[in-house]
Amino acid sequence: MFSLRGDAHKIYLKLKRASNKEQSFQSVKEINQIEQIQNFYITIDSPTLKKIYFCMIKEKNGSGMIPLLVSSGPWLLLLFSEQLQEFLFKEGSLLWIFFVFAYIFILTLSVILHFHEKSWAAVHIEIIDEILQARKTIN
Repeated sequence: MFSLRGDAHKIYLKLKRASNKEQSFQSVKEINQIEQIQNFYITIDSPTLKKIYFCMIKEKNGSGMIPLLVSSGPWLLLLFSEQLQEFLFKEGSLLWIFFVFAYIFILTLSVILHFHEKSWAAVHIEIIDEILQARKTIN
């Protein structure tokens, strides 16, 4: 199923399809994944879970290596731009085409990976926060 609407809409479509087929929502992979994460975190004691929560916040808010590499890459290329131009454009070489495609591919992959990891950190933070809040109201 190809859609440009994003993961939220894709999950909605999977849930709708499961509902139309009268299947359990547990058959949807994403729902099952979240349940496994919840079940794991429930088994961890609150002080340790709070520390994990802080680690996840650090992960979500941290700049990380990928944005650092993405932002520093162009500066590095600029630093060596004269040598790079000589190498890529010498004597009618088409090497620059490969370089441009490789650079754009790596840049795109890095940005996608960064936001994917950031979104997973947000999911873990919400799950942990919900468990800690539920334990606080019980005690």
